[in-house]
Amino acid sequence: MGEQVGGHSFSRADRTRYRQRIRACLDVFAALLRDGRFATQAPLTGLEIELNLVDGDAQPAMRNAEALTAIADPTFQTELGQFNLEINVPPRRLAGDGPARVEQQVRSSLNAAEGKAATIGTHLVMVGILPTLRGEHMRAESISGDPRYALLNEQIFAARGEDMAIDIDGPEPLVTTSDTLAPEAACTSTQFHLQVAPEEFAAYWNAAQALAAVQVALGANAPFLLGRRLWAETRIPLFEQAVDTRSEEIKAQGVRPRVWFGERWITSVFDLFEENVRYFPALLPICEDEDPAQALASGATPRLGELRLHNGTIYRWNRPVYDTAGGTPHLRVENRVLPAGPTVLDTIANGAFWFGVVRTLAEQERPLWTQISFNAAEENLHRAARDGIEAQLYWPGLGYLPATELALRRLVPMAAGGLDRWGVDPALRDRYLGVIERRCALQRNGATWQASTVETLERRGMDRPAALAAMLREYIANMHGNRPVHEWPVGR
Repeated sequence: MGEQVGGHSFSRADRTRYRQRIRACLDVFAALLRDGRFATQAPLTGLEIELNLVDGDAQPAMRNAEALTAIADPTFQTELGQFNLEINVPPRRLAGDGPARVEQQVRSSLNAAEGKAATIGTHLVMVGILPTLRGEHMRAESISGDPRYALLNEQIFAARGEDMAIDIDGPEPLVTTSDTLAPEAACTSTQFHLQVAPEEFAAYWNAAQALAAVQVALGANAPFLLGRRLWAETRIPLFEQAVDTRSEEIKAQGVRPRVWFGERWITSVFDLFEENVRYFPALLPICEDEDPAQALASGATPRLGELRLHNGTIYRWNRPVYDTAGGTPHLRVENRVLPAGPTVLDTIANGAFWFGVVRTLAEQERPLWTQISFNAAEENLHRAARDGIEAQLYWPGLGYLPATELALRRLVPMAAGGLDRWGVDPALRDRYLGVIERRCALQRNGATWQASTVETLERRGMDRPAALAAMLREYIANMHGNRPVHEWPVGR
């Protein structure tokens, strides 16, 4: 939820007016699509990385406001938890050395921020879930001071009417409850953005949905939560449960969850925004001054503020984004399935793989999504989150096979072809896809490294909290070295 909102209380009249305004926004959005007013030339890509803050003992540091003051860089901003920050990387084109420039920029920004944050005793970590989080960090006091987070917390629990239930199986199952939104803050992700033309949006979104499970299997980096070893990418079920506004009775009625894979392949970007309006009541019914119809009639570019704010409170794993830049509207696919980390190099390699494969899939004459059911794609995602790099996934024409075999046999070549069509330098294409290939060949990603390292430390006599802290300190050292995770030693 990137929009800035202050403290509010909402009346029934507020909600009625908001419903009218959001439907007006949807009508204007449809008109914009009909009129072809969107930017379509030289599409840009973007990147956001959510970060954790720790102290010198690798324990969560609830100091994001102080860290932001020390960092003094507008590309960094707060996130939900006081132990979270986010870096927003300015958009770039993929062509030529675009991926290398992003890697260099992210490394430079994070290194500079780390140096400044260290002056107040805090350090930055890119990881899907901070392994040293404990139950006391999942309380209301851990939520950032920005009023928008308190408001969101209040509205989600008002809609739900009871505490959140967290129930995740795995080697060491976890069953607990929370009376705040704080568990969501444990979920730190990487988000890739891809600008697409309206007429291409459905193909790219469908392709991203089909690919989501493979991304998660190869990139899993969140095996621990509250001291328990759970799924390889525990962030997926945790996020789905931590932002669920439905009681058990409402779930039984088939009401859609706000963290949502979706329920069908689409034919237009309009399908997704129309579903938002039709299925989901407003969490934050805040109206703007703009009259979107009047703005459109005057030749201006409407912000569609209500539609955008509503979209920001529906957490699709691949989210549609409407935005404006330089007075021109554009559309983006926001890919949200991957965790943060382990390194900047791993992150850019994950991005190269995604940008390449989705282009190849989107441009195929016989679309992949005509050969696989939507339910199968969703089942793949949860299988990948549970089993990580060892997951067996379904793929049309191949049946069930290891995610690593699928990547090496089919998807890395697709990624190479897609990156060629984006105009990426061949040497960079090979560098980044080589990271993915070697990760698959060795079957080692962030989740397997974390789990193996903790197992080794526990065999040497450490208890779980000590092993998690020691593992995280080693993780941080490797992260700063920027060697890809498949090269990290285990059990030094």
